[in-house]
Amino acid sequence: MKVVIAEKPSVAREIAAVLNITAKKSGYIEGRSCAVTWAFGHLVTLQEPGEYDPALKRWSLESLPFIPDEFKLKLIDNRGVDEQFQVIKTLCEQAEEIVCATDAGREGELIFRYILALSGCEQKPIRRLWLNSLTPDAIKDAFKNLKDGHDYDPLYAAARCRSESDWIVGLNATRYYTVRHGRFGGGTDRVLWSIGRVQTPV
Repeated sequence: MKVVIAEKPSVAREIAAVLNITAKKSGYIEGRSCAVTWAFGHLVTLQEPGEYDPALKRWSLESLPFIPDEFKLKLIDNRGVDEQFQVIKTLCEQAEEIVCATDAGREGELIFRYILALSGCEQKPIRRLWLNSLTPDAIKDAFKNLKDGHDYDPLYAAARCRSESDWIVGLNATRYYTVRHGRFGGGTDRVLWSIGRVQTPV
């Protein structure tokens, strides 16, 4: 069975319609030896410091900077995410081939690879569907020209580097500035100073 993972339900429906895959199941659409399923954008993210070490749940200057030896993944804490991830994981475990149909770009690649990693299916054969348009002709042409998924390893490496560096800068800087400067008027309440690569300059 071939499994196609789209980034959003609406894209999955478009792809399934063009491929004439019509059997609607819970969390995917099935037919013609293929299953089309979907994420909700970023299903998987990096763990928080306190998940590596419970002592890091308490914010202090002494624990900074914290940089994990190896970054670990978790599901985002949103309604329906765990259920949909289990659908994707089960399909991937059964798949002979997995097609990445997430958005054409760095973040789309990261979404797909993080899902594969957390589902334990990184060793499965993968293909890349590169879509710049969702017209029926564009989808048909893209499926005729599927690429080896590993051709996009450098794109994934760039996305992962961005994700992990944002984590290092954002979480450490946010904790530092909040602990150091987050009290006003001598009170004990702390104001969050949220620091990040994008949000701080903006």
